[in-house]
Amino acid sequence: MKLRLPAGWWGVVPSLTLLAIFVLYPLLQVMQISSLKWDGVAAGESIGFGNYQRLFSDPDLGRSLITTLTLAAFVLPIFVVLAAIIAIELEGTRFERLIKAIMFLPGLWTVGASAIGWYTLYAPDYGILATITNGALALPWGDQGWAALTLVGAFTIWQNIGYAVLVVSAGLKGIPYETLEAARVDGANESQIRWRIVLPLLRPSLTFLAVIGGLYALQSYTAVFLLTRGGPFGSTKVLGYFLYETAFERFEFGYGAALSIFALVVAFTFAALQARALRGSEQ
Repeated sequence: MKLRLPAGWWGVVPSLTLLAIFVLYPLLQVMQISSLKWDGVAAGESIGFGNYQRLFSDPDLGRSLITTLTLAAFVLPIFVVLAAIIAIELEGTRFERLIKAIMFLPGLWTVGASAIGWYTLYAPDYGILATITNGALALPWGDQGWAALTLVGAFTIWQNIGYAVLVVSAGLKGIPYETLEAARVDGANESQIRWRIVLPLLRPSLTFLAVIGGLYALQSYTAVFLLTRGGPFGSTKVLGYFLYETAFERFEFGYGAALSIFALVVAFTFAALQARALRGSEQ
């Protein structure tokens, strides 16, 4: 009996196969490991939903969630507002493309290379900024929790703001020219057009950026690992870094796998909120 698929399905079979091998199978493996008490060496002991029950009573997880939400609360408003202001002010200017290209460059560099550059510039004791200003502008992120979280947030915004500006610019290009001309004919000045007509029409783009910014906060493990290692005193231990520390420093792979599933559920929640918000903004 020959396998027959509807027309067009053979074209997606390779993609579905790769998805099953590199996404679905590892996910099933993580779910299986999450049911074990396992240090990665000895045979794992099956404990059922024990690791998931531990999630609800782990104070360290609660603190990492609060840290992650604090970082998101810092990053999101600046990320969205700054992208909107820059894109609107650059629209139609002479050097629009050049400035956008320069702003997009940090997103093309690896996070490791960017983090080394930031460490060299902003190290509180021997960084270039501290040396030039005799420590006057040095951010004390080596021993102050708020400063370390500010550094991670600023790094996240700097690396992704170019992409955000391009998203808003794409939204600007989609605004009908006739709408703007009609406003000018009615006597609106350029400032009123930008902030009372253009900005409301950018709601879908800004909503999308708000959700993306939240996901950046959830995925800020790399910046935390390279810049602060969760310190000082655990002040930058976001969910991703807490997961890494649990699995690969304390060798609690079963609990680390449960944390991975928990982080996946949180990410899917953000995705669902994104879909709902975008549907609402398009109505």
